[in-house]
Parts: sequence; structure tokens; C-alpha cells
Amino acid sequence: MPIVYKEVKLDHGYRIDLLVEEKAVIEIKTVETFNDVHTAQVLTYLRIGKYKLGLLLNFSLGMPLAQTTVLKNGIKRVIN
Repeated sequence: MPIVYKEVKLDHGYRIDLLVEEKAVIEIKTVETFNDVHTAQVLTYLRIGKYKLGLLLNFSLGMPLAQTTVLKNGIKRVIN
């Protein structure tokens, strides 16, 4: 996702993990738990890209086995 400021396109940009049909941002993590930085990252992508829906997916191997056997335990929905 390029950064454009006052009609100037900057060389550096944000790197969304997945963008589904220009509608949903999917950010993949492998952390023990989500924190505010992860949510803020997805919210930034949503705001800059003018998208409405974001999903944080956690595939952490550090989580107890009981929590990772069901994928829904590692999903957080973010709406802008």
C-alpha cells in the first residue's frame, strides 16, 4: 500500500499481508496474544486504504494447544 501525502507518493509504504477483493485487510501474526499495537496496525491500513473490515489472524505456536486447535480462537475482527 503506497503512502501518498499532499499528492506526493513516498517510496516507503505499508505492507498488508492479504487484501481480499479490495474490501478486507487480513493481517497474519504469530504472537502469544494480540495487543493494542496489532489492532492499531490494522486500523491504520483500514483508514489509509479506506477499507471497512480487517481481520487479525494469530497462528502462534506459543499458545497452549487447546487454544490453537480451533482457528476461531486466534481471530480478531476489526471494523473502521
